[in-house]
Amino acid sequence: MHDSQVKGILTVQYHMLDLNNKAVLITGGTGSFGKTFTRLILDRYPDVKRLVILSRDEQKHFQMAMEFPEDKYRAIRYFVGDVRDKERLVRAFQGIDVVIHAAAMKHVHIAEYNPMECVKTNVLGAENVISAALETGVSNVVALSTDKAAAPINLYGATKLASDKLFIAANNIKGHRDIKFSVVRYGNVMGSNGSVMPFFLKKREEGVLPITDKRMTRFNISLEDGCEMVFYAMDQAWGGEIFVPKIPSYKITDVAEAIGPECEQKEIGIRPGEKLHEEMITVSDSFTTYDLGKYYAILPQRPVFKMDEYIQNFGATKVPEGFSYNSGDNVDWVSVPELKGLIKEYVDPTFEG
Repeated sequence: MHDSQVKGILTVQYHMLDLNNKAVLITGGTGSFGKTFTRLILDRYPDVKRLVILSRDEQKHFQMAMEFPEDKYRAIRYFVGDVRDKERLVRAFQGIDVVIHAAAMKHVHIAEYNPMECVKTNVLGAENVISAALETGVSNVVALSTDKAAAPINLYGATKLASDKLFIAANNIKGHRDIKFSVVRYGNVMGSNGSVMPFFLKKREEGVLPITDKRMTRFNISLEDGCEMVFYAMDQAWGGEIFVPKIPSYKITDVAEAIGPECEQKEIGIRPGEKLHEEMITVSDSFTTYDLGKYYAILPQRPVFKMDEYIQNFGATKVPEGFSYNSGDNVDWVSVPELKGLIKEYVDPTFEG
């Protein structure tokens, strides 16, 4: 396995994209993705005209402003708002060129207990983002998805699948407007809130690591590589794609071994709405999926562009019918020693495996 594959996917930056003198808005901008993406934009595009951080959590706004103060970063704006509130989105989108939609209700068990709250944020919120973008002259919208949206078995995944469908279909109703909508879909992010690595790091002091099922596997990607995917979509999308990265998998038992080799691995059973292996491309998706090199692209059944031109531009090749992409059948795997290095680099700098 190559080093670039171990770390996630991309070591290449997309220099064709220029956000200088552009206005960018991130919904859910105070989350883990939003903060990392903000840092990358400010580092790469010092002349970005405006960078609007939209979130409904004023405390997170306050905390993020400590890291990115407005007196130092003159382009940044902290905008309290909820994607459920279309009128507020229309106000926020005034003068915006690019929208990154990262806001979501994402905890599986909370969504199961509060289903309509999840629908309001993830489905109705997506429709509000689309409508506000169409009404205000936004030219580029990239929405974040999840592997749980492929053949979903829980409400969270089902709402994100519905959200994906809304964003893809939005390209059909843009009329004369110069705007494109695309989606990026990736798996578990190392070290993100609620993920397994920081959970195991806390539990290892107790000497027992609870494992849902020892057969379980997951895709692995760093937050930075997730951000690179979004930059790629902003730059390269023609409108209607769901971009999927080629990334390695890990076994949950290997994560436990890397973090607590001396700990007991206690199997506790799969939780409601959880899969043994995560999918990002289903067999049914294979009929419209193309290999672009570093990514797969699931294309709409009725694209707004000419397929022969798209294939020629990207050197795209269609995947075989019956192809699927899931963490259990992956050809690339992260080993225990590699996991130790990734944990130290991306999750806990003080970690000594």
